[in-house]
Amino acid sequence: MQDTTEFYCAYCGEPSVVFIDLSSGRTQSYVEDCQVCCRPNILYVEVDEDSLEIIIQTEPES
Repeated sequence: MQDTTEFYCAYCGEPSVVFIDLSSGRTQSYVEDCQVCCRPNILYVEVDEDSLEIIIQTEPES
């Protein structure tokens, strides 16, 4: 099962939409390039098991 959500780029602050695979676990992390500035962001994804709310925190990739 997949869902979409947005994150805000750690570099330029612009929003980007990403697909989240809900079957990959409650906590996930991976690198996603910003759709605006193309710089890599590390995404830390947490999915609430009851409400399926998706929370994303970002940081720049070093």
